[in-house]
Amino acid sequence: MIIKTFAQNVIDFNKNLKYSGQLPNGFQVMNPYMDNPETMQVMQAFYQKFYNDSDKRRFIVGINPSRHGAGVTGVPFTDTKRLASVCGIEMKSAHTHEISSVFMYDMITACGGPQNFYKHFYINSPFPLAIIRNAGEDKWLNANYYDDLRLFEMVKDFMISSLKQHISLGLDTSEVFVLGKKNADFISKLNKKEKLFEQLTILEHPRYIQQYKSKDKQLYIDKYIQTLFKGL
Repeated sequence: MIIKTFAQNVIDFNKNLKYSGQLPNGFQVMNPYMDNPETMQVMQAFYQKFYNDSDKRRFIVGINPSRHGAGVTGVPFTDTKRLASVCGIEMKSAHTHEISSVFMYDMITACGGPQNFYKHFYINSPFPLAIIRNAGEDKWLNANYYDDLRLFEMVKDFMISSLKQHISLGLDTSEVFVLGKKNADFISKLNKKEKLFEQLTILEHPRYIQQYKSKDKQLYIDKYIQTLFKGL
């Protein structure tokens, strides 16, 4: 019997990732693995580099990918700049800057770098594909799964299924770290019904910190590290 590594399990999950459910008018889902062949390549390189083992990891839950972060690279909270400069993986077909990625990788660098961080943690989202909404005149903006209650109701079952698949990769379910207070409200509702995690611990979302609390950024980096690494 061949035991798959954590990396291979994530790669298989991403290769089979597809949303075919309904969406409200004006919303679309972006699947970077279908849109750009290089996304599949850099995603595989990332997980093979940092997850090529069978260790159990703690789960950090975002909202859904941004179109400039994982919506391009296939790696949560990772734009092409950080993918190259911190993770050592270059993406040639796209160049993106995403503000959540800036905070996340400043925090990852502060705790010893990606090898140390990703050895202990796996990051993904309950809705693991980017959602965009039409803002008129063919202009599209990032959207969160909870921005419209019709949207949430339509994607809810897919989110539950995705969370269960994430857990099956080899995650510690005794505590989950949820990014963003509003996100946590929705995850908490799903968790009460599905009993996925024993405890939810909430952290401020990186985008909120970068956008509104940049003067206190170091305090939030310290809080992240103290909270995430507690007990390790």
